[in-house]
Amino acid sequence: MTTENTQLFTTRTKELIDELKSVCASYGMGNSASEFDIISQIFLYKFLNDRFAYEIKQLKPELQGTDDWETQLALLSEEDYAVLQFQMSASTAFLQPHQLIGFLFQRQNEPDFAKLLDDTLMDIAANNNELFAVKTEDGQKIQLFDRITENVKSKRDGFAKALLNKLVIFNFENIMDEGFDFFSTIFEYLIKDYNSDAGGKYAEYYTPHAVSKIIANILVPEPTSNVTIYDPSAGSGTLLMNLAHAIGSDKCTVYSQDISQKSSNLLRLNLVLNQLVHSIENVIQGNTITDPYHRKDGQLRKFDYIVSNPPFKLDFSDDIDVLKKKENKARFFAGVPNVPAKKKDSMAIYTLFLQHIIYSLKAGKGKAAIVVPTGFITAQSGIEKKIRQYAVEHNMLAGVVSMPSNIFATTGTNVSILFLDAANKGEVVLIDASNLGKTVKEGKNQKTVLSPKEEQHIINTFTQKETVEDFSVVVSYEDIKAKNYSLSAGQYFEVKIEYIDITAEEFDTKINDFDTKLETLFIKSKELEKEIQKNLKTLNYEN
Repeated sequence: MTTENTQLFTTRTKELIDELKSVCASYGMGNSASEFDIISQIFLYKFLNDRFAYEIKQLKPELQGTDDWETQLALLSEEDYAVLQFQMSASTAFLQPHQLIGFLFQRQNEPDFAKLLDDTLMDIAANNNELFAVKTEDGQKIQLFDRITENVKSKRDGFAKALLNKLVIFNFENIMDEGFDFFSTIFEYLIKDYNSDAGGKYAEYYTPHAVSKIIANILVPEPTSNVTIYDPSAGSGTLLMNLAHAIGSDKCTVYSQDISQKSSNLLRLNLVLNQLVHSIENVIQGNTITDPYHRKDGQLRKFDYIVSNPPFKLDFSDDIDVLKKKENKARFFAGVPNVPAKKKDSMAIYTLFLQHIIYSLKAGKGKAAIVVPTGFITAQSGIEKKIRQYAVEHNMLAGVVSMPSNIFATTGTNVSILFLDAANKGEVVLIDASNLGKTVKEGKNQKTVLSPKEEQHIINTFTQKETVEDFSVVVSYEDIKAKNYSLSAGQYFEVKIEYIDITAEEFDTKINDFDTKLETLFIKSKELEKEIQKNLKTLNYEN
């Protein structure tokens, strides 16, 4: 597809999302807690419907270019229709003819149409549950769809019709061959307005593109295949999607865990859009820190690649006893952070994720990249220093990139990216990118945006292990030990002393000038001293 067509379909897809939001607003659901569930699920239904149509028409070319292809499909015998399921991609949802949008559109004037739409979604979810269900840590399954029209208190049939009428205007079949860049843009647009929901924040669900791109390109500088990638605090999976794109969606298997059901649903949608349906079975809703799910041969699974933008601070005070149990000693080798007495939600929970990630890396080959508060890289004591020391002493520290402030629009916390490589035996790259980027306004917040050229500069400098004045330095493990395990690039930059060539005559002139100025200052100092003494003598005591 041409660039012009891609831009056209990007625009039209965004318009569809906006129109679905307008429908919600018209029926009193705008900015409600349920709006995103409605938008994301009806959008996903549309995508799955058109994906099914796209593949069916590949299998039965005679259906292409016909307006009544759904009707013709329905004429097939049950046996012939069942055969189609085995011929289709294993990652495509299989729909019955009466579940297709075209058939529902023809029935929209029937009584209880809202119930019909909800029943259809629930049947699709049930029939495809094995492929699309997200699991919880205790084995329960979160199905694909809910009864979305029940969120509306009145005029449910009208609401259901209005949604469906938006879906028939635009056809996704033309974009099924689009790649990651297209679908990542659409996904970001889909979730951009939902920056708060029941106390949640946008940052929980989405990692900025620049951070994701830098991480993926540094972790995967050359082709690889048949690997596992993992995020223990996955959110919507932005980091995982960028990493999978760098590797190839058919060359990797995704594993994830996140305590939020909303995050897990977002990740499922992201996996569907990016041809990673085969990994949905590995999406787990649950608490990674207290109950890590993914295991192999009775032990916690080890992964080829791990990425994470973990929560920096959270209240885990109720879980302290569990975290300090004997079976967690090896995983939390540097210790469990203290619970602040007056502000429990300031517990530095990211240090637990860091330790879990290190523990979960494949020995001798695993790679990881973790977003951390920049204060982590210079902390002089405590768990933070112990983690850095462990990474150095076990020859797994690959480097650090300190990002500009406000790279995340929702937080003023300065962040750095910590890179680990279990195969790294030599040099460590430290980059100070804090002066890059330009500030833009995003809503009420200021955000720093890197240009593609700046992003590539960071990537090239790191992967090629270049020393660039006042930007990057390449150091040894011994150098880091000598600096008390500090990972701040600035502490390793050379101190510059500028020497100026002057003649003896110029030198004498400058010295005389300094001498004259100094003598003047001494005179003024004596005058000021006499004035102070004079004023002191005039002071009287008053009761």
